[in-house]
Amino acid sequence: MKLTETFAVLKPDMTIDTVAVSPTIYAQLDAAYNQFKSHALIAMHAFDKDWGVWERHPAGDEVVVLLSGAADMRLRRAGGDDVVALREPGSYVVVPRGVWHTAEITERAQMLFITPGEGTENRETLTPHAVA
Repeated sequence: MKLTETFAVLKPDMTIDTVAVSPTIYAQLDAAYNQFKSHALIAMHAFDKDWGVWERHPAGDEVVVLLSGAADMRLRRAGGDDVVALREPGSYVVVPRGVWHTAEITERAQMLFITPGEGTENRETLTPHAVA
């Protein structure tokens, strides 16, 4: 299996379900796993350009691992943005629970995500002081 085609769902009992990626994958996951309560998603994505959205995960910390390419992870904090440069394969960032974040892609990148999906929020834009 390839993580780009089949995501892994880590269940509360620490077993794994595999789910084929489809255009409606996130809605399917919410429906099948009780809005992702107490579950984590293990997924891989490739990016040619900046994300264009901000997201946050109120249920826990997210791990983002760079597999290839280069990216800057921008984390929105009350005192301003922190930028974590991911430049070498295997470099990663832990995005704390509830912190808005986005990625600026500096070289075509492939990234691995371990995400607590419950309650995930997305916004297209985030003003400099919008941290709540």
